[in-house]
Amino acid sequence: MSYTIGQLARLSGLPVKTIRFYSDIGVLPERGRTRGGYRLYGDEDRGRLELVRTLREIGVDLATIRSLGERDLGEVLSLHLRTVETQIRALQRTRAVLRATLERDEPTDDDLRRLNALGRLGAAETTKLVNEFVDDVAGENAARQEWLGGLRAAMVPELPDEPGIEQLDAWLELTELLGDDDFRAGLREMGGDFWENADRLDPAALIEADTLVTRTALDAVRDGVAPGSQAAAPVVAGIVAVLAEARGCAPEVIVRNYAEHDPRAGRYWELVAVVNGTPWPPESVVAHEWIAAAAASHLG
Repeated sequence: MSYTIGQLARLSGLPVKTIRFYSDIGVLPERGRTRGGYRLYGDEDRGRLELVRTLREIGVDLATIRSLGERDLGEVLSLHLRTVETQIRALQRTRAVLRATLERDEPTDDDLRRLNALGRLGAAETTKLVNEFVDDVAGENAARQEWLGGLRAAMVPELPDEPGIEQLDAWLELTELLGDDDFRAGLREMGGDFWENADRLDPAALIEADTLVTRTALDAVRDGVAPGSQAAAPVVAGIVAVLAEARGCAPEVIVRNYAEHDPRAGRYWELVAVVNGTPWPPESVVAHEWIAAAAASHLG
């Protein structure tokens, strides 16, 4: 059976203007025209119009609805569910900031900054920033590309649905670090000699060496050996010798790498821990901070 646009409007309860708009943008294609130029629709269009109205009422955008010819309904609804869940999480984060802000005597510029940033920096945007950061820092070095590539997932923390102010501030500081050109440049230069030779080194030997020196440094920390004490001198000398052998370089290179370490790299992982709500610092950080301080005191 054929219907004019007016008849379809009466049957569906939608205005003629809305149906005409849907036809113009391809959401509800017309089947033909009368001799007088009026649009014609069929029973299947009446059913589709009901579907379009239902999808619009639950918030599905017109571009997605228009793609129903290429996707089945289940796929469209799944896509919309993911969109709604993302919107809910964004609203929950905004609610958390608003609640915390209203608990203060007077809102501050920092509160407004958080609210503004929340609208711009979700997980997808941060993942994009991380990918750009990794590609920029890795450059053309295959070994560094592989190493940083393995860290991509861990570099994007999981912001809770209702984060605290500390977590939000950590999230914002983290995204600022990712976009810091000076930070990127420093990481590209750091350990350059190691990365140039990394593809010729034994990965198993590197892991074994790092495990050994981490355990040795942690033992020193637990025994109360201060990095600047005389008791630390032979310990750090042995650690540097193990690392130099594994990396195929002179001990001086290891000492220099520790001295040139950018503290912002450690700060990045600290911020990730704050957002994720995990303990900080981990044992590996405690160990290498002790090594760096001891090397500066005795081998610098």
